[in-house]
Amino acid sequence: MKIKLGLMLIALLLCGCDNRQPPPKGFAGLGEQAGAFTPVVPGRVFSFPADHGVHEGFRIEWWYVTANLKDAEGRDYGVQWTLFRSALNAAPQASGWRNQTIWLGHAAVTSSAVHHAAERYARGAVGQAGVQTTPFDAWIDDWRFATQASGADPLADMQLKASGPHFSYELRLTSTRPLVLQGDKGFSQKSEQGQASYYYSQPFFQASGHVEIDGQRYTVSGPAWLDREWSSQPLTANQTGWDWFSLHLDSGEHVMLYRMRHKEGAPYLTGTWIDAQGQAQTLHAGQISLEPLDTAVVAGRSMPVRWTIRIPGKRLDITTDALNPNAWMNLRIPYWEGPVHLSGSHSGNGYLEMTGY
Repeated sequence: MKIKLGLMLIALLLCGCDNRQPPPKGFAGLGEQAGAFTPVVPGRVFSFPADHGVHEGFRIEWWYVTANLKDAEGRDYGVQWTLFRSALNAAPQASGWRNQTIWLGHAAVTSSAVHHAAERYARGAVGQAGVQTTPFDAWIDDWRFATQASGADPLADMQLKASGPHFSYELRLTSTRPLVLQGDKGFSQKSEQGQASYYYSQPFFQASGHVEIDGQRYTVSGPAWLDREWSSQPLTANQTGWDWFSLHLDSGEHVMLYRMRHKEGAPYLTGTWIDAQGQAQTLHAGQISLEPLDTAVVAGRSMPVRWTIRIPGKRLDITTDALNPNAWMNLRIPYWEGPVHLSGSHSGNGYLEMTGY
């Protein structure tokens, strides 16, 4: 999914800019009505490379990459890179400092011993941050997710880089595989009431490069995953947070799952099974069992860092374990996000994000 923390920026920025705003509704105010923003409806026809770029008229969107990496000694690392665009109003965006777009970047690295995260904020239309499609380039300050390809697919060969006070990374991401439309041909529903986003992924990236942690540099490689989403009202007032998984199975298949938790009632649960050729099948709640097994106290919160996932129709029965249970994103918008290992009927690795705890 990647309903993602950038969505919380809407409520936080609006409250910060205007003290007359009413109290938030639902999780981080994301149950607020979309107002004049463009609604997400079924039947959109995706167009690339245009849909890699900015979607004016929508309230929130993001470009999100995770990578599960190993060094030459077999030690595991995780990398996260996210760029969010948040529009403060639905009107056409003005130039220069009159622009009503806010950009936010999150980056992190994780090992079994440490987790480091950093963030960047920027205004739109003044060169601090943005996204262009030809050639594709998404940036905030000197953090970048940019094409190195000259062919028809701008995502075939990418550079990814970011840095913080205690870490940096620079990776090359390549893929010749197709993009995957999540949900119903890219219409990804988030509630029984119809809240949704437009959502596609590239789960077939292979990454190589280096990460630096506390002054030590490691040459690394492994699978990576891109998520792209945009929306205007993705949650309901009753939804309190989510648990989201992106999983690389060693069999060559991939799985995306998310559970939207509610103040009252059962969670909204769905996902996608992606076969080794890139064909996607939507998974509904009755086809999935997603349950927390063990918790850890992280930043004073009880977090479910070990889960069981069962998809009987695919003969999947696995346990996910966090590489580092203390993968807390201690930023202005805090949450848990880190790499996980898989064991059971299938081996592999992936990423887990948890919010609202």
